[in-house]
Amino acid sequence: MSQPRLFDQIRDLMKMRNYSPNTIQIYTHWMRQYILFHDKQHPIELGADHVRLFLNHLVKHKRFSASTQNQALNALVFLYKQVLQIDLGPIGQTLRAQRTKRIPSVLTRQEVRCVLHFMQGTPKLIAGLLYGAGLRLMDGMQLRVKDLDFEKKEIVIRYGKGGKDRRSMIPESLIPHLQAHLQQTRQLHEKDLNDGYGQAPLPNALARKYPNADKEWGWQWVFPASTRYQDPIDKNWRRHHLHESCVQKAVKQAARQSGIPKRIGCHTFRHSFATHLLEEGYDIRTVQELLGHKDVKTTMIYTHVLNKGGLGVKSPLDTC
Repeated sequence: MSQPRLFDQIRDLMKMRNYSPNTIQIYTHWMRQYILFHDKQHPIELGADHVRLFLNHLVKHKRFSASTQNQALNALVFLYKQVLQIDLGPIGQTLRAQRTKRIPSVLTRQEVRCVLHFMQGTPKLIAGLLYGAGLRLMDGMQLRVKDLDFEKKEIVIRYGKGGKDRRSMIPESLIPHLQAHLQQTRQLHEKDLNDGYGQAPLPNALARKYPNADKEWGWQWVFPASTRYQDPIDKNWRRHHLHESCVQKAVKQAARQSGIPKRIGCHTFRHSFATHLLEEGYDIRTVQELLGHKDVKTTMIYTHVLNKGGLGVKSPLDTC
């Protein structure tokens, strides 16, 4: 039996370790760029010096940011350590560029309402969840029907960042909209079943363990795509979740229409969620758990953007 091709090995290993499709795409992109940079030599013929040369090229000649350089480094460390079983030594420590620490952009409650006012349909519903439950964009896109518990008003976010599960709330104001949306989604699923389709991709090896689970209602995406695709491995036709760019474009358009002079993206809703909870007096550990942060120090950045007007300090000009 022939040896699997390098990139097939990489994708299989990353899927087995529950890496998100987005991460797999990004990592394989940087691995491919690295190979092309070194005249298509196989990575096993290269080493730490070649990795260092490539990363320095990204900074000196391509002018990529520190975060992009670190992203490329993480991809190459995974390639050598996990796939090729080669230790690059201390290269990870010596080449990691320092990221500039910036205070996140946060909207006021009125600004959130204003941006949502200029949105409609499914993107507006998803944006409402990003703000109302503190979800990352891909957390919302990858929700399955079984992850919503309307009785408990609870969302289970599975395989979130770092492969962790967590819980958050379902905003009460969104419940009727979500239920109406799911009625339409179920009709689409039943039509797919009648047409001989209706399969959703399952995580890990669940498809082998439960052969018919991919057609069950609970495993369907809450926000399915409008078209089906053919799986390149088993050739089955499936329906993936809505592409994240649909929401990103809608948020960008709404932000432009709102006229709010702030940098606004999908993640801004999550920043605003955390800040507004802290403003309302919720414990920082509670907010940490809802956001799924591993370290409370990550959550503490939101204490620096609380609406206190100049950090709550009175200007000496106002007292002289």
